[in-house]
Amino acid sequence: MTRPYDLITFDCYGTLIDWDRGLGDWFVEAAAADGVKILRAQAVAAYAELEPVVEAEAYRRYRDVLAETARRAAKILGWPLTDERAASLAGALPFWLPFADTNPALTRLAAAGYRLGILSNVDEDLLAGTRRHFPVPFDLVVTAEQVRSYKPAHVHFLAARGRIGGARWLHAAQSAFHDIAPARTLKIPCAWINRKRQKPPPGVRPDAELGNLRGLADWLGCP
Repeated sequence: MTRPYDLITFDCYGTLIDWDRGLGDWFVEAAAADGVKILRAQAVAAYAELEPVVEAEAYRRYRDVLAETARRAAKILGWPLTDERAASLAGALPFWLPFADTNPALTRLAAAGYRLGILSNVDEDLLAGTRRHFPVPFDLVVTAEQVRSYKPAHVHFLAARGRIGGARWLHAAQSAFHDIAPARTLKIPCAWINRKRQKPPPGVRPDAELGNLRGLADWLGCP
């Protein structure tokens, strides 16, 4: 098999891990423990709107981003979230599971000879817990804790490029905002894993648009 790339990097949460399910479960269950009923979709949407705002403020650990964003989202949802309860979100994250297509696709990619990596807006220890769900090694890992920055800022990508050197690199991710747009700006080949069937932002043209990671492995010709 002739490989068009040497290394494929992934965003982790939302691309490899079912972020919406894990986050929604935490909101519904944690609120219920406080006697509050909230709607999963509203909670996930509120969190998604607020997290980039929190990340764009002065750098803080991702576990603190999780807690602060949860507090702000809970306020919108009418849930008086305590600091202790908000802090439990970080503890839940390493237990969130991969999408059904993730591990079969990663296995196919590794077997085809691709080196794999992760570029993630997360702390080292949280990602270490998550990596136990994957059956393949990752040769390159760039976290927010390492670079003290959050995507869509370019620091993750520039750090990865410095480590990758001249290897042929493809970045694959679900978030057009956090990953695909900055990758295109930096002229990094990218595959949009458009799990939510969204429209691309104006002017953003990935090298491929695929519905899941199985599609990525197929597009790359993996057996």
